[in-house]
Amino acid sequence: MTETLTSLPAPAWFAHPGARTWTCPPAPSEVHGFHASLPGYAPTPLTELPSLAEELKVGRVFVKDESCRLGLPAFKALGASWAVHRTLAERSGLAEREGLAERSGIAERLGIADRVGSQEADGSVTLITATDGNHGRAVARMARLLGQRAHVFVPEGVHPAATAAIAAEEARVTEVAGNYDEAVRQAADAVAATPAAVLIQDTAWPGYERIPGWIVEGYATLFAEIDTQLAAVDAGLPDLVAVPVGVGSLAQAAVTHYRSRPAGAAALLSVEPDSAAGVLASLTRQAPVTVTTGVTTMTGLNCGTPSTLAWPYLRDGLDAAIAVTDADSARAADDLAALGVPSGPCGAASLAGVRAALTGDGAAARRTALALGPDSTLVLLSTEGTAANPRHVANLS
Repeated sequence: MTETLTSLPAPAWFAHPGARTWTCPPAPSEVHGFHASLPGYAPTPLTELPSLAEELKVGRVFVKDESCRLGLPAFKALGASWAVHRTLAERSGLAEREGLAERSGIAERLGIADRVGSQEADGSVTLITATDGNHGRAVARMARLLGQRAHVFVPEGVHPAATAAIAAEEARVTEVAGNYDEAVRQAADAVAATPAAVLIQDTAWPGYERIPGWIVEGYATLFAEIDTQLAAVDAGLPDLVAVPVGVGSLAQAAVTHYRSRPAGAAALLSVEPDSAAGVLASLTRQAPVTVTTGVTTMTGLNCGTPSTLAWPYLRDGLDAAIAVTDADSARAADDLAALGVPSGPCGAASLAGVRAALTGDGAAARRTALALGPDSTLVLLSTEGTAANPRHVANLS
């Protein structure tokens, strides 16, 4: 049973010196090819920002800009598209009969609704999920493209514009009087009460890990792109990758990518809101815990319980974890905008986290823990654009 904490243990920093010696198997090789076959696919920008390198006293800083991914303003479309594809292919029997890697184009890669629907009474499947905004919209988009239905549960605190964007994808939206964990519970309960329904959730718990695993696999494309983009500018492998964290699925994908290489490839830093730092609290306790979440402008990261699937990867493969304030994130978003990178509060959390780690009291020890020097290369994941999560300015005072 997961312990529940009502406050974050101090300090808001954790380091694991042995993380870079831990290894794991790589993600499936066919994921990138699947995404590359979708209409509208293009690698998202990796933007070098020399002024940040100067500020942080490192060699080079790059920001992976996920403000437009497959037509949506966040990275979540990568995981949702792959997981929905795998789920519907399995339901229709195509995975065994035709093979995933041999199919190409949206009609073949995703357009299997007719054959799936032939098994259902009214010709469609209902994709159900809970979301802080971006994942739910991505699932709803996939459902609409495939002629399926979507039902999305949204917790308190999600910006009305983000909720409206989900509804605009023709999804049914249920607003939950509770936090993200409660929305996940209600979504899971709804599956049992809905004919021909499947849960497409990006967090896992005992007994529900296969589909969250596919979502994590989908994120592998982001890191494959980074490898290619860094090589194109003679930057080599990064010395540090900063990852905004909610339940930890994207961080699991980062760990999978960099820990399936020779030891020492990159230090990995997770960044969370200080009001919802479930991963940091779990790392501090060395056991999964749930934290009682508060209000944060980083709504996509407002998750109190780490995914059970992600937890072993985070425990063993993350070099460090840090928590930041809404004000930290707001400043980072403004600074990124001034440098030409449109970033929402969650995306800007990576810059806020790196600033908190590499400056201020104790910075020298934190730099040593991350093995960073004046020539190091940093990659910051900006996981959403400004359109994904408009900021509640009033909450920043």
